[in-house]
Amino acid sequence: MPRLAFSTLACPDWPLERVLVNCRRYGYDGVEIRQIAGETDLLKVADLAPSQHAELRRTLDQSGVTICGLASSVRFDYPERAVREEQLRVGQTYVELASALGARFVRVFGDILPAGPPSAREAALEQIADGLNRLGEFAATGGIDVLLETHGDFAESAVVCELIPRIESRAVGILWDTHHPWKFFGEPLAQTWALLKPSVRHTHWKDSVTRPAPASHFATDPALATDASAAAHALMSGHREADYVLFGGGEFPAEECSRLLKDSGYEGWLSLEWEKMWHPQIEIPEVALPLFASKMRALWERV
Repeated sequence: MPRLAFSTLACPDWPLERVLVNCRRYGYDGVEIRQIAGETDLLKVADLAPSQHAELRRTLDQSGVTICGLASSVRFDYPERAVREEQLRVGQTYVELASALGARFVRVFGDILPAGPPSAREAALEQIADGLNRLGEFAATGGIDVLLETHGDFAESAVVCELIPRIESRAVGILWDTHHPWKFFGEPLAQTWALLKPSVRHTHWKDSVTRPAPASHFATDPALATDASAAAHALMSGHREADYVLFGGGEFPAEECSRLLKDSGYEGWLSLEWEKMWHPQIEIPEVALPLFASKMRALWERV
């Protein structure tokens, strides 16, 4: 069975030490770091500073936990060249951090294509491809992958397929958020997988319902949810809202998705992206994390 991970979006209040302890406690093989204790710029996280790398690597070795990847906010949809150059610089620093921590990839975004004439769309695709290729060339020297997530406009597999022929770096691949193309573009899973399979190296998993889920006992102040959504949009221009529920309790066809991957011999990670940071009203990580690990293992055995 592929290894299980979870994104630290699930636990915005946890320090790194607690993340690593609960990773093994809840039945996971690794963790995908998106934030630590609310800080999404991993280059500012004290526990990930160069002075901490040796000790952190020892802790990882002793615990058997793997940092499978780093999820950055780097995106190449900015029209200004100077901003894209800064994004490239940040991406390169993330690659160096990933290498130091034994992680194998850095997640990046496309993220939004401009409205207007086809020429503007073509120019944006070329700019995004250029950023990915240049970052991929840098990452390849250290054996790190740069993974474009199916997010924003690039959650539509046809858009990803417009981009792929422009990618020259072998270090660049796709992170298939299995939920997004299905939810936001109505794509059958088999269609998305058939188009993206050669490039997919990592997967995100989540579940949702069409109508809002009932308020839970821990429902938060609506203002907090609004603030969290605004923060997500500020970092990711293509962020879309959904009514997320515990894995297996919604409408996402997880069994079909698992069968597609298993029948294809997929060997990448299965990573839960429980977006507690962006949706503070959803269930706490102490419930969501162990449930996904248990259900995902049982599901994989069944298909």
